[in-house]
Amino acid sequence: MKIISTTAAPPAIGPYAQAVEHNGTIYVSGCLAINPSDSESKLLDGGVRAQTAQALINLENILLAAGSSMDKVVKTTVYLANMSDFSVMNEVYAGHFDGHTPARACVEVSRLPKDALVEIDAIAYIS
Repeated sequence: MKIISTTAAPPAIGPYAQAVEHNGTIYVSGCLAINPSDSESKLLDGGVRAQTAQALINLENILLAAGSSMDKVVKTTVYLANMSDFSVMNEVYAGHFDGHTPARACVEVSRLPKDALVEIDAIAYIS
């Protein structure tokens, strides 16, 4: 098992790794919309569109640090604070996967860390 860590994504806000690699599989922890250059780790403003985009940028940067990429994602889970944001999130999400369609679950949750509107985790592989 190998712990994956990069400064190109915000640090974990608890006792967990940004990602873990085991036997060629990458397990990426939930990504929020925090700009990695923000020393205060504040959540990005701008609604679900901006938060989804930043969460996916953070996810991609973690994958790249692990030697993987978005086209090697096999499964994601999207957590939404409000399911009425589904269509906006879906539009942004599709743009970050560029035609690649991994398996996915999307659920509404009562609350996310830092009162985020969206959080995304992923499982990918290294070829």
